[in-house]
Amino acid sequence: MGSPVTGRPVPGDGVSLREKARALDVADPLRERRGLFQLDDTVYLDGNSLGALPAHVPGRIAEVVSREWGELRIRSWEESGWWQAPERIGDRIAPLVGAAPGQVVVGDSTSVNVFKAVVAAARSRPDRPEIVVDATTFPTDGYIADSAARLTGRRIVPVEPEKLGEALGPRTAVALVNHVDFRSGRLHDLPSLTAAVQEAGAVAVWDLCHSAGALPVGLDAHGVDFAVGCTYKYLNGGPGSPAFLYVARRHQAEFDSPLPGWTSHADPFAMASGYTAADGATRGRVGTPDILSMLSLEAALEVWDGVSLDLVRAKSLALTDFFLECVESYAPAGRVTALTPLPHAERGSQVALRCAEAPSVMRELVARGVVGDLRRPDVLRFGFTPLYTGFADTERAAATLAEVLVEVAPGD
Repeated sequence: MGSPVTGRPVPGDGVSLREKARALDVADPLRERRGLFQLDDTVYLDGNSLGALPAHVPGRIAEVVSREWGELRIRSWEESGWWQAPERIGDRIAPLVGAAPGQVVVGDSTSVNVFKAVVAAARSRPDRPEIVVDATTFPTDGYIADSAARLTGRRIVPVEPEKLGEALGPRTAVALVNHVDFRSGRLHDLPSLTAAVQEAGAVAVWDLCHSAGALPVGLDAHGVDFAVGCTYKYLNGGPGSPAFLYVARRHQAEFDSPLPGWTSHADPFAMASGYTAADGATRGRVGTPDILSMLSLEAALEVWDGVSLDLVRAKSLALTDFFLECVESYAPAGRVTALTPLPHAERGSQVALRCAEAPSVMRELVARGVVGDLRRPDVLRFGFTPLYTGFADTERAAATLAEVLVEVAPGD
């Protein structure tokens, strides 16, 4: 019989799911990474909102505060490398999104970087009046795109990602698309959509907030024009850690940022009244870097040293498959429905379940030590971070969910 959650046959191999989880954890090539994070007995499945704290970061920040700020003070801009941090950390993120050095700069928020990228892209296509936007996008991206359209005299065209190709044409200047849908966890086809946008003569801007650090992205390999992403989810940079902006090398000479700050000037300390843009991705800088957050992020990125993104992706898919299997086995029939696509090619690193009683269920899950995420009105969202989420965590989360569903009556 097909599964009401997954549509697949319910497994009946006689091996308990708890035993299976133990075996999978023993075989996990990333299992030692968990020890690099500050964790407790909570099953933490909200790393797609805020990643866990790498255990060594507090010590690094204490050093920055006490010595670099406390003792060296202004000298740290030069002696401690503060000034070069946006580009240096950008180059550290670059391999995690499939980019060569010199194309990623760190700073500001995702929203600010979306604004820079969309406006600059629109300015590069002055005779095209439309900005195509993923209609399912995270709300702020939509707000920013709308403002960019007003600023540049363009018109917004909201389109479902699967219909993007139909909306593209000679009027399209820019397409702003999410790599992974924040509600459902659907992974959109970055290679083919990028190609379609460029074949129409337009520029592709990708939001990588829910994919950077969760799966291979391949920005250079797939010829992406611009991309932005946050660092506080799967990259574990800390609450409000600075975002990143990718400007493909071929676009850097013409990148016309709408926020030409002093730190992106070719000679910032000349304090000239006229603006001359710096070379390279440095054009994406604006004001003085947020050093404490910036260096916290740099320290956090050490957990990625020696990690294969292919292994991360394989474990992500295994975790989400196993969670769906456990939910299918444990949960009362008909209480939850999977919104996340089943095909691996269409799935990010989260599972979203539709549940009529989602607010009550998530509140009780958190009280019992299983932290997921609620997307009102009826979506339970569970993020799986391969560097520290285990299969035993996954089984426990599904078992606890089943218990709560039994206790929370329909309609509560």
